[in-house]
Amino acid sequence: SDLSLSVCISSRELFSPSQKYQLLVYHADSLFHDKEYRNAVSKYTMALQQKKALSKTSKVRPSTGNATSTPQSQCLPSEIEVKYKMAECYTMLKQDKDAIAILDGIPSRQRTPKINMMLANLYKKAGQERSSVTSYKEVLRQCPLALDAILGLLSLSVKGAEVASMTINIIQSIPNLDWLSVWIKAYAFVHTGDNTRAINTICSLEKKSLLRDNVDLLGSLADLYFRAGDNKNSILKFEQAQMLDPYLIKGMDVYGYLLAREGRLEDVENLGCRLFNISDQHAEPWVVSGCHSFYSKRYSRALYLGAKAIQLNSNSVQALLLKGAALRNMGRVQEAIIHFREAIRLAPCRLDCYEGLIECYLASNSIREAMVMANNVYKTLGANAQTLTLLATVCLEDPVTQEKAKTLLDKALTQRPDYIKAVVKKAELLSREQKYEDGIALLRNALANQSDCVLHRILGDFLVAVNEYQEAMDQYSIALSLDPNDQKSLEGLQKMEKEESPTDATQEEDVDDMEGSGEEGDLEGSDSEAAQWADQEQWFGMQ
Repeated sequence: SDLSLSVCISSRELFSPSQKYQLLVYHADSLFHDKEYRNAVSKYTMALQQKKALSKTSKVRPSTGNATSTPQSQCLPSEIEVKYKMAECYTMLKQDKDAIAILDGIPSRQRTPKINMMLANLYKKAGQERSSVTSYKEVLRQCPLALDAILGLLSLSVKGAEVASMTINIIQSIPNLDWLSVWIKAYAFVHTGDNTRAINTICSLEKKSLLRDNVDLLGSLADLYFRAGDNKNSILKFEQAQMLDPYLIKGMDVYGYLLAREGRLEDVENLGCRLFNISDQHAEPWVVSGCHSFYSKRYSRALYLGAKAIQLNSNSVQALLLKGAALRNMGRVQEAIIHFREAIRLAPCRLDCYEGLIECYLASNSIREAMVMANNVYKTLGANAQTLTLLATVCLEDPVTQEKAKTLLDKALTQRPDYIKAVVKKAELLSREQKYEDGIALLRNALANQSDCVLHRILGDFLVAVNEYQEAMDQYSIALSLDPNDQKSLEGLQKMEKEESPTDATQEEDVDDMEGSGEEGDLEGSDSEAAQWADQEQWFGMQ
């Protein structure tokens, strides 16, 4: 096309005006596919100018009805399609205002569903919610089964019943489509933050024979369990979805994050490698690798990987959270706050976005801002175990509100006795009050039906406080078996081995009285084991 255009300029009579227009569009398309977006926009603009001149020529010199000209004019790309491609270029260049301006210039009656869809997404990103809702509704008017448009409307707080009314005619006219109304209901709950009802509704859908083992539904269910703080079921659903679709990428960033939190770094590394083999043009592989780096305490690398993921997908909430957390741990709190705020804008119903922001406020001693944000979350997302615990976390930072924190945590544990974050915070409060026996009872009860590294470690700390040294060592060992990278458990175990308890001292006296029993060699072995732990701790410190 480039060579032909040069020939066209040198010899104007060689190509007709319509052929020159076609050549310009071909050339612009090839530039677009080569990701030369600015150059493509330039050529698309030239093509539109050529089309405008062609239209004027047609008006001045009407068609003679030539049989060869009619098919040619019919095959020419429409101006609307060219403008759509220009808008795509602008979105790739992150020039959303220019993209909106181009599409706004197309008369409403001439807008195709994909143009209205792009406009709706651009309006939504720009915060023009009313215009976005109008465009999504126009898409549904033309394509009643456009599920992305349905999700777009629900995300903009349009009532589920109103959205369902736009699809009711098509649902009634097509057999075996009655599940769609339940699907809309489920995602209406998702976008209002009602995780429990959303989970129940999607479970009812997933059990139906028509949608059994649907990977998209399983992924949504896994994400909802994650949002509800049920990490165990979330991991199970992600694993089930992976088994059904080994090439699944969507949601794998959350899955990788959950594995990393549990200390399963080898699994995280394997997952990252597998995802990179599937595609390195998605944010998810970069986020998974970033989680591996973050939980290995390599924050600079995690920051780079998070930034790369955002570059590939600026709407990746998990990438924003990863980068924000890395910045916070590197002491760049103000930059971290910007990323957490953007994550909240994209996912206003996800509690972990607010948790990250509140942690930044607490890290910078901005307790008042943290309290305002926690109260807003409590009012917006409702009084559930997660929001109660988040508010209690902030209250624990101020001596004046300690009693309020206790009341909030009791309410949270009444709702969900197994909610780990609430158990941890309640244990922290009991530790301050030196109520170690109450803390031990709380932790044993929480560990009755689940196993968690942090809970075992805290139980070990409490057992040390009441001189239960042997069991404390057992708890630290269990914690390290669950997460070998947990440095606090490692330090606790090492301290226990270095500091002799009264029981150990008595045993050592007994050993001194026993000659040739071989027990002394065992004790020497424990010293060498302590040295190994010390070496390992030094290694962790270097990461």
